[in-house]
Amino acid sequence: MKILIIDGQGGGIGRQLVEALQRAGETDIACVGTNAIATTAMLRAGATRAATGENAALVACREAEVIAGPVGIVIADALLGEVTPRMAAAVGQSRARKVLIPVDQCGNRVVGVPAGTTTAQLVALAAEAICRPGADAKS
Repeated sequence: MKILIIDGQGGGIGRQLVEALQRAGETDIACVGTNAIATTAMLRAGATRAATGENAALVACREAEVIAGPVGIVIADALLGEVTPRMAAAVGQSRARKVLIPVDQCGNRVVGVPAGTTTAQLVALAAEAICRPGADAKS
């Protein structure tokens, strides 16, 4: 399975997702950071290959079977402006299955996530959804 993780800012969610997928037995994980710091964080966590920036995201989205990351990767100008409109469109238009982690930041509110749900819990649910696509994730 060709898994692509996209993250920005400090790469914390992407890093946690790489680690969770590795624990679940996934070994081929590509990542794209919207900046070098995010890319480095995901590489240090054990991503197989990595690149940085808009063009890397556009190319990687064409090859991926699963794209995962914070929900902002499908919203133009999200992650404090790091997600370009072309990046958001590439993720949204990709034929890949998307696993989006709901993160309430930058003035956006994601409803349906129980108050007090931690990022670690959301990452674990995302990893399960990637590894076991037919399983119902429970919070």
